Amino acid sequence: MRALRLVPAVVVVLLALVATRPARADEQRAWVKTVPDDATWQKYARTLNADQFGKFIIDVKNDDIYFIDANLFELHADFVLGVLLKQAWTAENVREYNKNYERKKPRFILGYLTHHLKVGKYTFSFWEGDKIDAEGVLRVKQRLDETFFVKGADLPFRPDSPAQEKVAKEVAKKGLATITNDEIYKAADFQAFNLGEAVGTLRVVPVGTAYESLTFDRHDIVLLQESYPDITPVAGILATAFSTPLSHVNLRAGAWDIPNAGDKKARDKWGKLDGKVVYYQVKDGGAVVREATADEIAAMKTRIDQARHVDLPKADLTNPRLAMLTRIRAKDVTSYGTKTSNLGEIRTAGLADVHIPDGFGVPFFYYVRHMRQHHLDDQVEAMLDDPKFATDAAWRRQALETLRKAIVDAPIDPEVLDAIYKRVRIKLGGKGVFVRSSTNSEDLRGFNGAGLYDTVPNVKGKAALGLALKTVWASLWNLRAVEERTAFGIDHRQVYVGVLVQVGINATAAGVMVTTNLFDPRDDDGFTINAKAGLGIRVVEGQKVPEQIIFDATNDGTKIISRSDEPTMLVFDDQGGIKEVPVESTGVILTEERAKRLVDTVRKFIPLFPPDTPLDVEWVLEGEQVWIVQSRPYVGKVR
Repeated sequence: MRALRLVPAVVVVLLALVATRPARADEQRAWVKTVPDDATWQKYARTLNADQFGKFIIDVKNDDIYFIDANLFELHADFVLGVLLKQAWTAENVREYNKNYERKKPRFILGYLTHHLKVGKYTFSFWEGDKIDAEGVLRVKQRLDETFFVKGADLPFRPDSPAQEKVAKEVAKKGLATITNDEIYKAADFQAFNLGEAVGTLRVVPVGTAYESLTFDRHDIVLLQESYPDITPVAGILATAFSTPLSHVNLRAGAWDIPNAGDKKARDKWGKLDGKVVYYQVKDGGAVVREATADEIAAMKTRIDQARHVDLPKADLTNPRLAMLTRIRAKDVTSYGTKTSNLGEIRTAGLADVHIPDGFGVPFFYYVRHMRQHHLDDQVEAMLDDPKFATDAAWRRQALETLRKAIVDAPIDPEVLDAIYKRVRIKLGGKGVFVRSSTNSEDLRGFNGAGLYDTVPNVKGKAALGLALKTVWASLWNLRAVEERTAFGIDHRQVYVGVLVQVGINATAAGVMVTTNLFDPRDDDGFTINAKAGLGIRVVEGQKVPEQIIFDATNDGTKIISRSDEPTMLVFDDQGGIKEVPVESTGVILTEERAKRLVDTVRKFIPLFPPDTPLDVEWVLEGEQVWIVQSRPYVGKVR
C-alpha cells in the first residue's frame, strides 16, 4: 500500500468538495463511522488483483473512526487534509501529516482492512513505513472490534514490514491474533502470474517426467505438476507448484504474453480434459478451463501464429580480443554479446559503491572459429535445411542433441585455451570462475532470453575451463533456445555466442530484482526483490518459494510478500562446481538495511539504460557486500 504522494492542490479541493457536499439518497457517502455488514463493506472497499481493501482513520484525540471510500480517496492524506482538516496541500502541511506515521501519533492512526479473497481471510494492517507500536495496534484492534463487522480472531493484525513483525510478536503475547503475508501467500491455492486467455491442446505432464524429455507444441496449454527450470514456448501455463513471478518460466511466459497461473488443485479440476482443445483464461481471482468452441479455436490460433520479429545487434566476427570488463562498453555488444556489454557499461562508468566481479569477454570470434575448424558450421546448415527441422519436434530434439555433443566433443584449439586460461590466472588471480553465455540473442528489448543458454559455475583448472567454454558454446543450440528464437522470428543463422568469464562469488545469498512493483501497477516507486540463501540458481529456477519483498525507494519501506523456508542452499565446492548444503541460518535474508543497500546500488546505474523500461537485475550478496552480475531490460507485464 502507498502512504503519501504529492498531488496538485486542485485534486485535494475537488476531493474535499465531493466529500463534504450533502449526499443524495442514491449516492454513496464518502465515509461511514461503522461497517456493520458485508453490503456496506462492498460499497467502501476497492478490489485490486485478488484482494479487496478498505481504509480507516482513527482520530487519537477523540477516538472517532472513519471508514473512507477507497474508490474515492486514493490516499489517506486525501481525506485527512481535504476533508477532516480542510488544509491546503502545502509542503508544511504534508510534513505535519507525515508525523502520523511515527511511533507516537500526534493526531491520526491510518490503517487498511483487506479481504484476501484467495484464502477467505480478513486482516488489518498499516503502511509498511508506519512505525506504529504495540499500544497503537491494540488500540486499533479494540476500535475495529467495536465498529467493523468482522471481529476478534477473524480479524488478525497483518504486519507488512520487519519492524511491524516485531510489533506483531509483542501483541501476540497479549492475545491478539496475527498472520503474516508469508502465511497468506503460501496458503493460497491460486496465484495469477500473467492475465490473459488462450486456446490450445491441454497437455497434463505426468509427475516424474524428466526435464530433458519435455517436448511441447506452441499451441499446447501445459499443466505442470512439478517445477521445471524452463520450458519451450507454449500457448498457456497452469502449474500445481508455483513460486515467484521472477522464475525463468514465469518471466518467459510474460515475454510470450500468455496466460500463466498456479493452481494447486489444477490436476483435480481439469485433468480430465487432457488432450482436448480447451479455452483457458487467467483472471486475478481464478482460472477458467473448458472445452473450446469452434469460433474460439479459429480466432485464437490466428493470434498465436502471428509472426513476431526481434532485431538482433549486428555481429562482428572479426574481433579476437579477450577484453576485460573495464574495457567493454554497451557498443561492444557486436563482439561480446549483451550480457558482457551491459556489465561492461556499468563497470566502466566508475560508479561509487557499485561492484561488478572482475571478468573478461570471449568474443563471438572464438565460437565461429571452433565451429569452422571442425566443420560444425556445415552440420548446422544441414540441420536447418532439412524440412524435418521445422515439422518434426522429435527429430529436431535429436538433431540438436547430436549437434551439442559434437561441439563439446570437438577439441578446443590449445592456443586459444592457453590464452584464455592465462587471462584467468593473471587477470583473475586463478580463482574459480563462472563461465556464462553472452549471445546476441538475449537481454534485448522485447526478448530477454532468460534461461535459454547455459552457465557453468565455479570452474577451476584448464581442462575444466575448456569443457565449460564448449558447453556454453553448445548451449546456443539448446532446444529451449531454438524454440524460443523460432517463436520470435529470429534467424538462427544470425545468432552467435560469446562467453563471459567472471570471478565467482560464493554467495551468502542471491536473487533477482525488477525495478518496479510487479504486484501493483499504480506504485511508481517500488522495487520487487526475490532472494534465497546461497547461489542464485535456485531463485530463477523457481523450485521453491523465495523470500519476496517490495522496497519503496522513496520512503525506505519494506513490504514483505513471502519468506523462504528452503532447508538447503547451493554453495561452491572446493574442488570446483557446486554442492548442496543445509541452510546455515533460518533468519531473514532481505533485512531493511540490505534491501536499501541493494536498491541504492541499482539506482546508481539505472540512468545507463533506456528510461522507458524497468531493469531485471541479478545480484549476489557476499556477507554484506552487494555484487551485480547481470542487468537487462525487463520483459513482461507489470500487474
